[in-house]
Amino acid sequence: MFPTLNVGGVVFPTAGLVILLGTWLGLALGERTARRVEQNQQLMYGVAVTAVFAGFIGARLTFVAQFWSAFQENLLNIIWPLNTGYSVWGGVVLGLAAAFFYARARQLRFWPTLDALAPGLVFALMVVSLADFVGGPGYGSLTAVPWGVSQFGVRRHPVQLYELLVGGLALLAWWRGSRPGSYEVGRPVWVAAAVYSAGRLFVDAFRDNVPVIGDGYHLLQIVSLMILLAALFQIGRLAAPLPES
Repeated sequence: MFPTLNVGGVVFPTAGLVILLGTWLGLALGERTARRVEQNQQLMYGVAVTAVFAGFIGARLTFVAQFWSAFQENLLNIIWPLNTGYSVWGGVVLGLAAAFFYARARQLRFWPTLDALAPGLVFALMVVSLADFVGGPGYGSLTAVPWGVSQFGVRRHPVQLYELLVGGLALLAWWRGSRPGSYEVGRPVWVAAAVYSAGRLFVDAFRDNVPVIGDGYHLLQIVSLMILLAALFQIGRLAAPLPES
């Protein structure tokens, strides 16, 4: 949509600006959510920063591995320029792995930590969707609906804006599930996961550039369905009454 921003003759990639701003806001959000579920803010901040740093490196190295032929003649291109060339999902996987091992080293309790960090992860996915929208690499399927957006000369579903709405609903679900006085360990993260995965299962049907497997099944929808089923199962377990002793 708006891949670059010209300020005083200097051109900035809008997707990169969105991600930088979103990272700052996401870290600030993490401090508030940690306090809401009574977790140590400094430790939660450390987990989040570790995830961001490792995710940035992982996203770059995954992209380099995917397109190694473009880098093998000049290895300096691996570290410069850094304004383009990242694999989002590679960064997400490696960032989560780094956060997991950092949390284990700090001996943090698993489910309370996930409860505290879940909004930050949802917000990060929303930032990626917004960067995808303004940068233009992702696009929805063709449509004639009045709220469609013009992209590459045709009208398409604003699927990234749908994803932002899904993320907002997931954050609202987390906020309600973590209310003081009714907070139950594990519930906020699973409720947020259920809402987000259910929403993505629906809206990803309107994407036109998703990885597919088998006979054209959308990979992201399959992953969303698996997460949704797991979340519903865990929510059911939390809601089940404890057996009488």
